[in-house]
Amino acid sequence: MYKKNIIWLASYPKSGNTWFRVFLTNLLSDSDIPANINDLAEATISSSRKIFDEYTGLSSSDLTFEEIDRMRPDVYRMQSLESDELLFKKVHDKFYFVDDNQALFPDEISKAVIYFIRNPLDVLVSFAYHSARPAKKMISTLNNSNYAFCDKNDKLQNQLRQILGSWSDHVKSWTEQTMIPVHTIRYEDMVNNTFDSFSKAVKFIGLEKTEAQIKDAIGKSDFSVLSAQEKEDGFKEKMIKSKSFFRKGKIGDWQNHLDEKMKNEIIENHMEIMVKFGYYFK
Repeated sequence: MYKKNIIWLASYPKSGNTWFRVFLTNLLSDSDIPANINDLAEATISSSRKIFDEYTGLSSSDLTFEEIDRMRPDVYRMQSLESDELLFKKVHDKFYFVDDNQALFPDEISKAVIYFIRNPLDVLVSFAYHSARPAKKMISTLNNSNYAFCDKNDKLQNQLRQILGSWSDHVKSWTEQTMIPVHTIRYEDMVNNTFDSFSKAVKFIGLEKTEAQIKDAIGKSDFSVLSAQEKEDGFKEKMIKSKSFFRKGKIGDWQNHLDEKMKNEIIENHMEIMVKFGYYFK
């Protein structure tokens, strides 16, 4: 009998996923000091190549992307069966089916999805910085329905291929699927109404925590704490070319980096979803 004990923390990159993972780590910890950003368990990354290889007993480098995709749901099932506690898994893949009747993320082991969404104009700027690429060149990435992480065979990545699609594809895939209950959090609400936003997510997950515990975990996960930790010890999830992972996190920073043409190109491609989530008003 399967247990519904996996919570998928899903997002397009640079939308608040890591911040929330640090918050959860602090919330579930008994420690008096903030959790170290480098102590976020590798098993919580759904695309970890190391975890896949350990559970399957295979070398994923010998498999095709499609063969790996078909096996990933079984890896999650094994992890679910092993655990008597809730498992939180970071996801950048979009939600899709690996064959006619099997979703990459099986509903029979899934309790919920927390989906993080952020204004794509700010995502563009943050993602460009994170990838060490000009914002102008990053526009094609957000608009690309075939976009994926780690989809080249020129070198062995520490993560498996992850199909993201365009920004709108990604949002739709998770927020419009009906197999797993989903709670959507806007990054802007995480910043402006942190306690309320995080409290609703904690309640949706089903964690019984007091206001004081939530506020304490928020304080330990403050951007200044994360940034200071990264400056002191680095952050292993940072891309090699990027100067830092925790940069600004500011709302509306796109206005300092995008010209009218760049802004319009994003809006034209993603207007439907931007309107739906309050990022653009006709």
